Amino acid sequence: MEIEKLLKQVPSVEPATVIADRVVGKPYLEIDIDRQAIARYGIHIRSVQNVIEVAIGGKKITTTVEGRERYPVRVRYQRELRDTIESLGNILISGQSGVQIPLKELAEIRYTRGPMVIKSEDTFLTAYVIFDKRSGYAEVDVVEDCQRFLEQSIKNGEFKLPAGVNYTFAGNYENQIRAQKKLAVVLPLALFIIFLILYFEFRSIPSSLIVFSSIFVAWAGGFLMIWLYGNSWFLNFSVFSVNMRDLFQVHPLNLSVAVWVGFIALFGIASDDGVVMTTYLNQSFNKQKGFSSIAQIRQATIEAGLRRIRPCLMTTGTTILALIPVLTSQVRGADVMVPMAIPSFGGMSIELITLLIVPTLYCAYQELKFNLSQKK
Repeated sequence: MEIEKLLKQVPSVEPATVIADRVVGKPYLEIDIDRQAIARYGIHIRSVQNVIEVAIGGKKITTTVEGRERYPVRVRYQRELRDTIESLGNILISGQSGVQIPLKELAEIRYTRGPMVIKSEDTFLTAYVIFDKRSGYAEVDVVEDCQRFLEQSIKNGEFKLPAGVNYTFAGNYENQIRAQKKLAVVLPLALFIIFLILYFEFRSIPSSLIVFSSIFVAWAGGFLMIWLYGNSWFLNFSVFSVNMRDLFQVHPLNLSVAVWVGFIALFGIASDDGVVMTTYLNQSFNKQKGFSSIAQIRQATIEAGLRRIRPCLMTTGTTILALIPVLTSQVRGADVMVPMAIPSFGGMSIELITLLIVPTLYCAYQELKFNLSQKK
C-alpha cells in the first residue's frame, strides 16, 4: 500500500493505473489442536485430523459411473452441523475407551483474517503492485524513474522496507531488459556475419567496406523514419477522404524489440544495391586492365554506375512496395509487424543515396591505388 502511494507521485506514471493487491481481508477458519488435551484422552493427532477432514471438508469414497460421465461421491456432515463455530465445536471425537469428546475441548476454533489469495514466486510470498505509463513515455524509462523515486524515498526515510521484504520490477520491463541483453549480442553478430559474407563475395576488404557503408546509410534512414513518425505534421493530409496518418498508423515509436528486429532485417537487404553496383564496377575495371590517368578512372566509374541505376532502383522499389501492405495492416499481429516494417521502409528509402556513395567511394579507392602505383 505504501508503494502504491509512492508510485502515484512519479510524473511518468498514470496515477489511476496504480493498484496494489489487497492482501489481507478474507476470513479464515483455524482449528488449533491442543496437543496436551488430546494426550490426556490418549488420542492421536492423526485421528483428530481425520475426523475434521471427513466431517468438515468431506472425503471422497468412490466415483459413480453414468455413461460417459463420472461423479465423485463425498461423505461429510450435513450443512447445519458444520455451518457455525458452535456446531463445529460439537463434533465428537472417539477416545481409546470409546468415550466421545467434543472437538471444542480438544482444539481452539476461531476466525482469523488472512490473504485473499496466497501467491508465491521463487519460494517467497508475493504481492503485486500494477501500474502503467503515461502516453509518450517508454516502459523502460518509466520503470527506471520508479526505481529512482523509491530509492530516494528510502534514503529520505519516507519509505521503510521491513526486514525480509524486498521489491523487484517485472512484467514487460523484465522482458525488455532480457531482450536488450540478447540484442547486445545478436546485433554486432549480425553485422559481422554480413561483412563476412561480403568479404567472401569480393575477396577484398576495401570493396567489402564500401558495400558495408550502405548499411550505415540505411541505419540512418530507419532512425529518420522513426523520428518522422513522432511528428504531428508527418503525413497529415488526406487522399480520397482517407487520412494518411490513420492509414499508415502514424504515432510516436519507442525502441522496442520489434523495432530492433526490423533494423536487423534492414541490414540484410540494405547491402543489395551496393553489391550490385560494386560487382559491376569490379567487372568494368577488370576489363580496362589499367588506367593512364585519374580522369579515365572517373569516366569509367560514371559509365559503370549509370548502367546499374535501373537494376538498383528495381531492387529498392520492389522492397519498398512490398512493405506498404505491412505498414497499412490493421489485422491481428499488426502491433508487432508495423514497428518491424518502419525501420526497413525508412532505411530502404534513404538507401538510394548509396547509388551515389558507393561509386564515389569506389572511385576514391581506385584513385588512391593509382596514385600509390605512380609513386612507385
